[in-house]
Amino acid sequence: MDLETKDLVVSKRQDDEVKIYVSSSPKCGTTWIKALTFSIVNRNQFAMEETPLRDVCPHQLVPYFENPRDTFISHWIYANKLRAENVEPLSLDEAFEKFCQGINGFGPFFDHVLGYWNASQENPNKILFLQYEDLKEDIVSHVKRLAMFLGFPFTDEEEKHGTVEEIVKTCSFGNLKELDVNKNGIGPFGTPNNYLFRKAEVGDWSNYLTPAMVERFEKLTQENMDKSGLTFRLS
Repeated sequence: MDLETKDLVVSKRQDDEVKIYVSSSPKCGTTWIKALTFSIVNRNQFAMEETPLRDVCPHQLVPYFENPRDTFISHWIYANKLRAENVEPLSLDEAFEKFCQGINGFGPFFDHVLGYWNASQENPNKILFLQYEDLKEDIVSHVKRLAMFLGFPFTDEEEKHGTVEEIVKTCSFGNLKELDVNKNGIGPFGTPNNYLFRKAEVGDWSNYLTPAMVERFEKLTQENMDKSGLTFRLS
């Protein structure tokens, strides 16, 4: 089993071995889903108290999407942390305008989401489309669903002994954030791992966006998602 990072839709490709791709727009909870995927697939190789996640950030081990408003805020804050010291922070207004124009890392947000959403509708056995807000609401059932999709379903005995809940606890935002590797470690490109952990809250956008921005987001969402069958939960 080979875990690779592509960019969180989860997809499988069948050839000589099964490859799992975890794909998402930046700052959509990708660290969380990678940790869950790794723990599900390798749960018989490592005891939870000995998981490599204690020593290696999930981004170094391995579709999934968050609503556009929270995605935008998380990405804006993250991008400003990555800026060079001699570069002025990007203002909220400027970042918002760029996002609305589709000037965004990895391309326009809505194009990215719809591409994976449509593909998941055409190939449901190969592509599992997940949303951050759904996992936040009911993580246990979605971990079971993810395990079934990956071909590593939990046995009755595992469920009886709380294996699912153990994985959920090990991969929780609170636990991962407090691990020394994520508090003090440095990623492969020199970025502090703690940059990957912010609030993990749904609806934090309401603390930043003005009414005019919210109205424009609503219009953009309607224009891009109309008739797709995909909706976003905002709180």
